[in-house]
Amino acid sequence: MTDTSEYVPPKIWTWDKESGGRFANINRPVAGPTHDKDLPVGKHPLQLYSLGTPNGVKVTVMLEELLAAGHSGAEYDAWLINIGEGDQFSSGFVGANPNSKIPALIDRSGPEPIRVFESGAILIHLAEKFGAFLPTDTAKRAETLSWLMWQMGSAPFLGGGFGHFYAYAPTKQEYPINRYAMEVKRQLDVLDRRLAESEFIAGGDYTIADMAIWPWYGALVKGLVYDAGEFLQVQEYKNVLRWTDQLAARPAVKRGRMVNRLTGDPASQLRERHDASDFELRTQDKLEAAG
Repeated sequence: MTDTSEYVPPKIWTWDKESGGRFANINRPVAGPTHDKDLPVGKHPLQLYSLGTPNGVKVTVMLEELLAAGHSGAEYDAWLINIGEGDQFSSGFVGANPNSKIPALIDRSGPEPIRVFESGAILIHLAEKFGAFLPTDTAKRAETLSWLMWQMGSAPFLGGGFGHFYAYAPTKQEYPINRYAMEVKRQLDVLDRRLAESEFIAGGDYTIADMAIWPWYGALVKGLVYDAGEFLQVQEYKNVLRWTDQLAARPAVKRGRMVNRLTGDPASQLRERHDASDFELRTQDKLEAAG
């Protein structure tokens, strides 16, 4: 479909709440809280406030991997932040993340709570705190952090760019869809070429780079986001598919993907996580009660 009308920007931009598409109610041109509400605090040293979107999954996968590796200090409470209901605009959440985006982490393991926001920053904080999934060798560390930053810089083109215009925008427009589809395919080619020469993203070791990239690009090539697999011809990226399946088979990844999840099969959802036993105790009745 070709849009033949031309948009002429006004001299002064004004906010039109009706023009934001499916997620118009979660976006606004100002920051700060809309209502007073404190964040809940559980029993564990790490308090996560999140939602099971790709950015949230990065952190829950990391926490589950740390626990699987024997780091008992990584026990955590994962509290649901429902962005569709505006939970991210509470005074408590804005205090944890002034940008009002999930995830946010409060590390209460020391004498004073430490807030950490932005998913990449949380991954680095946890990796350095526990000495895991981030190499100490200078060259390997640089490679890992480079790929982590690649993901942080690339994902907006995938989510806010391609995903928005292809799946969520109120009208389909040829130019933005073509522009972002081209960029997403280029990014997939970057990953595919990299994974043709190494088992994991940063080399031979599984790192926070894999944990950051998998929830976005792994979900894309498996048709779990935007329903765009055929459109993007994702079967071309055989190395990305191999790596995606390899990570998806890890027990900690399976658990991490369930936490704070609100979509999909109810059996794949654990809306809040406060103890490792929650995965085993989860029942349909419990899911409905939490809804």
